[in-house]
Order: sequence, then structure tokens, then C-alpha cells
Amino acid sequence: MAGTEPHTWRADLMDNITFVGLDVHKATVCVAVAESGRDGEVRQLGVFENRPDVLSRMVTRLGKNGRRLSFCYEAGPCGYGLQRLLTGAGHECVVVAPSLIPIKAGDRVKTDRRDATMLAKLHRAGELTAIWVPDQAHEAMRDLVRRARPRSACWARRGNIYKGFASP
Repeated sequence: MAGTEPHTWRADLMDNITFVGLDVHKATVCVAVAESGRDGEVRQLGVFENRPDVLSRMVTRLGKNGRRLSFCYEAGPCGYGLQRLLTGAGHECVVVAPSLIPIKAGDRVKTDRRDATMLAKLHRAGELTAIWVPDQAHEAMRDLVRRARPRSACWARRGNIYKGFASP
């Protein structure tokens, strides 16, 4: 029976995936694409504005012809809005901790294009470790706690320590 071996299933699934690496900044997103397969083409798509309408058009253009898209980007100060946008459009999106990305020894040159290309290649190879992405309620609670933290640190520096309610 042809095609019943598990390794052929994996090959068929992998042939239809486009791996997309994103280097995300506040104003721009640099995009690189790695086609599936060991010898798949890796190319730079360009730099796009970091706006939902522009990114949605880019995702639609990449996903035409029924190709499955798998995105990845480094976690950073821009939050998880991009991940929610991409998963809301029906695509896979992995957020990666920058400290867990394997790098070559001596590779110190960091540019947006090189980072996006490297992310696309590593994502295709399966060498990236995803982090947990909080939902909007968790993220709102984190923001609230982070806003309260500097005040308590300031009070401690001045010697004002809150000791609770005084007993009568």
C-alpha cells in the first residue's frame, strides 16, 4: 500500500507550508519567507508598516493559492497584538524568547533582514522554542501590576514601608 508510511504523511504536510520570519519593531516589520523542504527557497519580502491593515494585506497575498502559513517572531516590547492578528486570520504564529534562539558563535552582526531570514530558517528547521502567549485578560493584569510596582519601589527607597493596618 503506497502512502501509508508515517514519514510520507509528514513530507506531504510539510510541502504545503510557507514559514515566515518577522523582525518586529514599533513602526515596521521586516518579513522573510522560507519555503518548505530542506532545499526550499529563502527570500526577503521587504519591510512593511506595523499597522493591522497593511499586515493583513501582506498575509492575504502570502496565503493565496491555499498555502499554509506559519509565522514566528521574537517576543519584545511590542506585545502580542501581532500574534492575535495572525491567529485570528487562521494562521499559525509562534512567539519565541530571544534568549532561546540558537545563534552561531561569532555571528554578532544583527540587522533586521538577517534576523527575519534567520527566524524563517530556524522555524522551518523546527529549532525554535515557543513561549506562552497570554490572553488579553492576563496581559491587562500584567500591565496593571507593572504600573503599581514602581510606586512601591519608590516608597521603599524613601524608607516609607507599608506595614499594614495598625492594630487598635
